[in-house]
Amino acid sequence: MAPMNWRRLAAAGALLVIGACVTTRLGVPVEPPMRVIRAPRPPVDTAVPAVAPRSDEVPRDEAPDFRREGDRDVRVALATAASNPGIAATGAWRIFDDRESVLLRGRPGESWTLEHRAGQLRAVRADGFASAWRPAPLVLRADRAEDQVLFNGKRYRGVLRFFPADDGVSVMVVNVLGVEQYLRGVVPLEIGGSRNAGEQAAVEAQAVAARSYTFVRLAAAGGSAARHANYDLGAGTLDQVYGGVDGERTFADVAVAGTAGLVLKYGGRTVDAPYSASCGGETASPDEVWRSGGAAYLRRVSDRIPGTQRYYCDPAPRFAWTRTLESSELDGALRQYLRAYTAVPAAGPGHATAVTIEARTPSGRVGRLVIQTDAGRFSLRGNDVRYVLRPAGGEILNSTYFSVEGENAADGSLRRLIIRGNGWGHGIGLCQWGAIGRARAGQDFRTILRTYYPGTDIGPAN
Repeated sequence: MAPMNWRRLAAAGALLVIGACVTTRLGVPVEPPMRVIRAPRPPVDTAVPAVAPRSDEVPRDEAPDFRREGDRDVRVALATAASNPGIAATGAWRIFDDRESVLLRGRPGESWTLEHRAGQLRAVRADGFASAWRPAPLVLRADRAEDQVLFNGKRYRGVLRFFPADDGVSVMVVNVLGVEQYLRGVVPLEIGGSRNAGEQAAVEAQAVAARSYTFVRLAAAGGSAARHANYDLGAGTLDQVYGGVDGERTFADVAVAGTAGLVLKYGGRTVDAPYSASCGGETASPDEVWRSGGAAYLRRVSDRIPGTQRYYCDPAPRFAWTRTLESSELDGALRQYLRAYTAVPAAGPGHATAVTIEARTPSGRVGRLVIQTDAGRFSLRGNDVRYVLRPAGGEILNSTYFSVEGENAADGSLRRLIIRGNGWGHGIGLCQWGAIGRARAGQDFRTILRTYYPGTDIGPAN
């Protein structure tokens, strides 16, 4: 195909925009929603002016076979503020400017970075050669569909889009690709580990749940639930952990392909499908944990194995856990975190003297926790507790499914707080370790999903 003809293909489809909910899942460490990714910055003003490179510096001007974005693609923010992100591809590649004209061509393995200045972007090669400054977005596409694009050394399918970050100096990096390709980089990281044939039904259930989550957010495009004008999902625990090609695993590829296009439906509509690592014995309804209403298909479900005192999810590493906060750690946590969730005097929350649970939810989780200090009495609701009862800078509390015990010093003051709990995550919807236990017991993915999402059906996405 002549260059002019393939350039006309550049008018390919529009994408949808979505919103999100917070989840904590199996095998996924708790992390901030978005990470600022730093890469070495080239010396200031060392790049030579943008000039046409010599003919021996670039690939031949042959008709590329790159994949164009489609209207059912998902846009994943790999970084919202990357400093001089490194870019490349596993084969020959091109960057297109805001007018869909070729801005530059690159060879496999060449080292380039992106720079942001006054709302415009440019690419700079390791030897100092630089492209012209152009308005966003810039789009990196591999010339061949079988090649992958690279961001800071990690491989991704689809294309990369670049936008100026809100901080005025960094670059937003967005991976645009098909939903099924995206899921290949999500499912193995969310279900965790390397699953064997006896656990494959759990992996398939994870694939359907993750696909449903994705389509619901795509359907929110342009609405109040939309995450951002330039992307639909983040790549971390705020949405679904996504690792690109480097995160893919064969067992998950099989599950994604085997459930291709299938989603959870309630009343004929694709529904949101939250999930977490371990429910601790019983799942929760949304109104027990979040500041939101419930859903008919997100009801409490017991994970007890019939006829036993065991639970399908009890092999989970955090099925039962204990956390201890010394008095100084508790006071430090109150100073750092309490103000974000309740009113605190200007002088600070003071020294903790007692911690009590005043209300529990129907599933047995903490509904309201009260912290008494020498400066006052502070009440925390539901999931907020997880973000306060932790060491300063430390991991949030595993779940709200816990009890507390205070140890007092000789003078009656609180010496330490012992928290004993069950489960990891919010506990709503699919219990990932419970799904693994049910798969080991012989249940198929449809049975697993209908258990954790009562009243749902499984069918193709609309």
